[in-house]
Amino acid sequence: MKILLVEDDRRASDYLTKGLRELGHAVEQAFDGETGRMTALAGGFDVLILDRMLPKLDGLEIVKALRNAGSTVPILILSALDEVDERVQGLRAGGDDYLAKPYHLEELAARIDALARRQGDAARSGRLKVADLELDTRARKVTRAGRKIELTAREFQLLEFLMRHTGQVVTRTMILEGVWDYHFDPKTNVIDVHISRLRQAIDKGHDVQLLHTIRGAGYTLTDDP
Repeated sequence: MKILLVEDDRRASDYLTKGLRELGHAVEQAFDGETGRMTALAGGFDVLILDRMLPKLDGLEIVKALRNAGSTVPILILSALDEVDERVQGLRAGGDDYLAKPYHLEELAARIDALARRQGDAARSGRLKVADLELDTRARKVTRAGRKIELTAREFQLLEFLMRHTGQVVTRTMILEGVWDYHFDPKTNVIDVHISRLRQAIDKGHDVQLLHTIRGAGYTLTDDP
């Protein structure tokens, strides 16, 4: 896998680059936002790992520039800023995943593998899959164990959002921003209602439950309890 790493801390960048190369990845480094933007726009990368705070050009501006240019390269944002609002900003700008510093190399490697895998699957067929649950983004069709599941437009959007973040805990704020695309009162029960309906639709009658509530944190879609 060819990876572009944009990180201004050279020591951290060299450490991460060494680790990723030992895992068999080809890594190109950039140490400021402007260089990172130009290199990323040139294309040819499977994944972009991007520091949130960079000299010359902020990391989120790089993300926006890529998305405005039509780039679909998966982007993992690294940041010491771990507040919910910061994560939401990163995802709304067009990032695909967000990892707070300090992080473990093993987790970062697993996340970029997952991003590349989902990108490849989506590019090939427009399909998302978790266990025996499948979502076809083109046909707007959802099945589980081969049985068609009828969803409203909003439930479909919610499920697609969760499936694009498979195995990750997504907060209520992330869901509100990513699915409804504007701010709600975080205490509203709109998420609870839609999560409940979605759980009934995809999990009822199945031994393996896929949609889980992480108390005090949010929700996750996974076949690994």
